[in-house]
Amino acid sequence: MVVKDYLMVFVSMLVLIVGVLIGVAFLTLLERKVLGYIQIRKGPNKVGFMGLLQPFGDAIKLFTKEQTFPMFSNFSIYYLSPIMNFLVALMLWMMMPFLTVFLNFNLSLLFFLSVSSLGVYTVMLAGWSSNSSYALLGSLRSIAQTISYEVSLSLILMSFIFLILSVNLIDLMIFQINCWFIYLCLPLCFMWIISALAETNRTPFDFAEGESELVSGFNVEYSSGSFALIFLAEYASILFMSMMCVMMFLGADLNSFIFFIKLVLISFFWIWVRGTLPRFRYDKLMYLAWKSFLPCSLNYLIYFFCFKVLVFVFLM
Repeated sequence: MVVKDYLMVFVSMLVLIVGVLIGVAFLTLLERKVLGYIQIRKGPNKVGFMGLLQPFGDAIKLFTKEQTFPMFSNFSIYYLSPIMNFLVALMLWMMMPFLTVFLNFNLSLLFFLSVSSLGVYTVMLAGWSSNSSYALLGSLRSIAQTISYEVSLSLILMSFIFLILSVNLIDLMIFQINCWFIYLCLPLCFMWIISALAETNRTPFDFAEGESELVSGFNVEYSSGSFALIFLAEYASILFMSMMCVMMFLGADLNSFIFFIKLVLISFFWIWVRGTLPRFRYDKLMYLAWKSFLPCSLNYLIYFFCFKVLVFVFLM
């Protein structure tokens, strides 16, 4: 019986990973279509009906192209970094709560903080092992940005943890049955979305890929399958952060189809921001992280802590 349970968990994980990868494929298509219409042009519309098969064509093209290796690169680390980056992005999805056979574990929010901070190492090693000054500068920028925003991200998350007094993601769903958290803590929700944009290195915070000065950042020396894995990891984390936004403050009901509509709308917001806003200035990004978000999230954290203490005092 135990073996059957483990088998069911494994199959469920496999189905989720396949679902995420298909979701990533069509998210790239959605992005290219939306950016096309924002720029008053057609997106991909030749491969399949209205370009629906374009992501699969891109995947075949990327994985069948020749793999190049810089002569002075640290080969093993250079080769393994994109794979580790992709695995870390997929590991994050393991905390997605299902009410049936799945890993709905009690410390899922701590797991999120632990695994998301591992992504920094893969980016750092990818940039360093290429032995290219552009790649190294891109990875250093990306690390500084990610670490800066992880501090405020974890403090914002702690405010929600104080509200529900649990580190299980499924409790966020239970507590929002009658009232969504976006009504209770609107500034925190905006700060979370902006921090998530910075965390996933997306426009207007894509300094690791500043084309004008760093060519393409930490992945400049990667080609073929390695580049595809970095690309997949980035879009998998965008989908994951969209899922976290829905779970945290948009009243996620996993049994409802509306949950997935909300997820697509938040993912669309990521693309909309990319098509609308210009790149931020790097010093302003750091200023925003350390001088705006950090004090604000700390104040909210103290406020929610005092609020919970007062509730306990009155109940006693």
